[in-house]
Amino acid sequence: METLLSVRELRKTYRRGGGVFSQESEGARFTAVDGVSFEVARGETFAVVGESGCGKTTLARMLLRLIEPDSGEIQFEGRDLLGLHGADLRAARRQMQMVFQDPYASLNPRMRVGEIVSEPLAIHEPVLTRDQRLERTAAILRRVGLTEEAMQRYPHEFSGGQRQRIGIARALILQPKLIVADEPVSALDVSVGAQVLLLLQELQREFALTYVFISHSLPVVAQVATRIAVMRAGQFVEVGLAEQVLNQPQNVYTRELLSAVPELPRA
Repeated sequence: METLLSVRELRKTYRRGGGVFSQESEGARFTAVDGVSFEVARGETFAVVGESGCGKTTLARMLLRLIEPDSGEIQFEGRDLLGLHGADLRAARRQMQMVFQDPYASLNPRMRVGEIVSEPLAIHEPVLTRDQRLERTAAILRRVGLTEEAMQRYPHEFSGGQRQRIGIARALILQPKLIVADEPVSALDVSVGAQVLLLLQELQREFALTYVFISHSLPVVAQVATRIAVMRAGQFVEVGLAEQVLNQPQNVYTRELLSAVPELPRA
C-alpha cells in the first residue's frame, strides 16, 4: 500500500513547571514524545491508544505542526512537512485536518455554524463566491446529518454529538486526505459516540480518507482501527495489525490495558 504519512524519531520535551520566568535549569524537562516512528498507508485507520498523559495529543498536534517538534522527521506524500513554510505549508495543511476532543471548546461560540464550517474555504479557496461557499457548506452539513437550518444557529444551541458533527464538517469542507481525530468521541455518551464512529467510517469510505485516530479506549479503537500503536510514557511499546494487538498482544503493558476491559466489541 502507498504510504501517505511517514514519521521518524519524533521527539518533544517541555520545561517541567515554573512557567516562563522559572529559574530552573534546562535539565528540568520532561519528555512528552520520545523518538516515535511509524508510517500510515493511504486509506487506513492508524490508531494510537494509551492512558492519559502518555503523549498522544502532543503527537497528534505535531503531525499537523500545531506544535513544533524538537527533532525528527514528518513526511506527508513524500514531502518534508517540517521544511515547508508560507504558501507551501498552507497548501499541505489543507490536505491535513483535525477533529478535536471537545466539540464545544473547538468551535467559536460567537460565530454561526455556517461561518465556522465555511471559514476554511474563505482562507484556502478565496476565489469562491459567497454563494459557492454557502452551497458547499450546506452540502457537507447535510452529509454529516445536519440540516441547512443549522447554518444560522450558534454552537451552544446543539447537543454534544451535533457539535462534533459540525467539527467533522469543518474538517471535511476542504476535502482533505488525512484526518487526525484526537479522542473524537470521549466527551460523548456511549450511544452518541457510536453514531459518530459509524459516521466517521462511512465518510472514510466515501471520501477515501486516511485517519490517525487518537484514543485512550481500546473498545473504541477495536471498532475502527486497521493498525494500532500502543503508547506509554511518550514511546510506542507495540505496533501491529488491530487483530494481532487486540487478540495476541506481545507487550506486557498492552496485556494490562486489555485485561482492564471487560469485553472488546467485534467489528
